[in-house]
Amino acid sequence: MSQILDLHNHGKTLLIYNPRAGRSVKRPPLAEIVARLQPTFGELVVQTTARPGHAAELARQSGRDYDTVICCGGDGTLSEVINGLLAADAHPKIGYIPMGSTNDLAKNIGLPTSLDRVTEVLSHGRTVQYDIGRFNDRYFTYFASFGPGVSVSYSTPQRMKNMLGYSAYMINGFVLGVVPALREVKPKHIRVEYDGKVLEDDFYFGAVSNAYSAAGIIKYNEDDVCFNDGKFEVMLVRRLHHPAQLFSMLHKIRRRDYDGETLLYLHASRLRFTFSSPVKWTLDGECSGDVQDVSIEVLPGAVRLCSEGNRGFRVNSAQQDPAQAQR
Repeated sequence: MSQILDLHNHGKTLLIYNPRAGRSVKRPPLAEIVARLQPTFGELVVQTTARPGHAAELARQSGRDYDTVICCGGDGTLSEVINGLLAADAHPKIGYIPMGSTNDLAKNIGLPTSLDRVTEVLSHGRTVQYDIGRFNDRYFTYFASFGPGVSVSYSTPQRMKNMLGYSAYMINGFVLGVVPALREVKPKHIRVEYDGKVLEDDFYFGAVSNAYSAAGIIKYNEDDVCFNDGKFEVMLVRRLHHPAQLFSMLHKIRRRDYDGETLLYLHASRLRFTFSSPVKWTLDGECSGDVQDVSIEVLPGAVRLCSEGNRGFRVNSAQQDPAQAQR
């Protein structure tokens, strides 16, 4: 349930700042961010990331010592912070200052991307409980996928993302990556177990998400998505007769034309994917490596995110205590 907290009762606050996230020409300097936060979060400690994975380390090492942890960076940085906190069994309020190239999660939950507005949201102290996904021994905040285009995010150079934002993913991923690879793409034979049901077939692409949209490609009807209902949305694309059908399939996805034959859409809280051979997955836009057996489960209300509204959240139903969600 959403919680309204006392403006002056934020306690100790940790700011984890990624200086390499987002478009550098638009990113405000750290000093300005701190100045905006200082009046509300007086006891503010700042940690700057120095390498990939560093945000997770900082959150894991120090998360239990703070009442609020604010992440300033992109969706990947936020994913790292959440991974670190859950690994440490730490459950502070989580603030997000989106400074990434696409800021998918912020757009989904209606979080503003301008510094003045988002710091105002943080100062109000209002939180919503948000479902997190567990992927084997890791966590993801809103999106896990395999298949064509899976490498778009992690293969796109940071410099290109900083300069072009979302356009960089389209240029690098689909123009330079997916299109030339169409001739080589083959579906994978997969056994999918979900909430007591089983299906087995050849699949070209799959996505498990807790979002209205991701990377501008996956788009669901907003009435079908709830960020704290204990269910994730699952999309599976069966074998295509010809690789060129990928483009018509993308159009179907954007139109939400789930025909049940080539394009399957379902809701589930627990899934297991067993592949005929290892495949690459991406979690929140970052590479998770090649895996052959994947278990995914929803952790209901596992984190408390600072948010200005209730878009996409159930606020009248009882929420599970975040400390119990991952047990």
